[in-house]
Amino acid sequence: MEKFNRNLSVFQSCDALYSEADVVIFSVPMDATCSFKAGTRFAGPAIRNESIGIEWYSPYFDMDLKDYKTCDIGDLEIPMGDVEKDLDIISQTTSEMLKDNKKTVMIGGEHLVTYGTIREYVKKYPDLCIIHFDAHTDLREEFLGRELSHATVLRKCYDMLDTGTLYQFGIRSGDKEEFVWAKNHIHQRLFDTIGIDKCVDELKDRPVYITIDLDVLDPSLFPGTGTPEAGGITYKELEDAILTMRGLNNIVGCDIVELSPDYDTSRVSSQVAAKVLREMVLLLHYCNEKNK
Repeated sequence: MEKFNRNLSVFQSCDALYSEADVVIFSVPMDATCSFKAGTRFAGPAIRNESIGIEWYSPYFDMDLKDYKTCDIGDLEIPMGDVEKDLDIISQTTSEMLKDNKKTVMIGGEHLVTYGTIREYVKKYPDLCIIHFDAHTDLREEFLGRELSHATVLRKCYDMLDTGTLYQFGIRSGDKEEFVWAKNHIHQRLFDTIGIDKCVDELKDRPVYITIDLDVLDPSLFPGTGTPEAGGITYKELEDAILTMRGLNNIVGCDIVELSPDYDTSRVSSQVAAKVLREMVLLLHYCNEKNK
């Protein structure tokens, strides 16, 4: 009997059984700590709905989704508004999948969902490194009286890393103290993705988790997010960064977060998110193929 059932409405062609899949997609309808505009809980179904408008085949990778075993189990069932319980469910799900040697692709949800996965990944990979694409630093120690928040998530993740290895790209917003702290603790690239090649060289054989906050993209092409920030990167820049990360030998998991589909009635943002998800799923399969 399958441990996780396939979702009835899967992303693109990702309809493999859990037991046979190398990569597993799940989504988390959580936006409990959003501090501006909520709505990320609807991202998973929106991305799946729009994925019928993108091809199985990626000309960037020269790879086809339907040639690989990917399972999509859909939204996790979480109690809305109970942050700690929500994170526990994310962690429990991640733990089960890591025990089964799956690579996970999580769809947020707000960015705090990443904390739920990382605290399980560091148990399996004590020397885990994180590559983070975002408009915002997310490095506060607390925000609006909360230690667990979408604005503190990368600081909380950093605190769990034995090596403290965190690379950020595209950053253009945050409190001054966050930027001061970053200079002494992490690798932070402001405004763009220049240097991703050097990052890949440095982390080549290390276990790497990739987290993409989609508001790293400029809101002129990605308005469907709760905290849009002008001055972002283009889709082409993000795609080039994803392709560069093919040089990593041990990508262990990833997530994409912070799509709020209802703020873009054209559905272009959801289409963009679906394409990013396709590329990330193929990146994990590419890494698997390289290590066979």
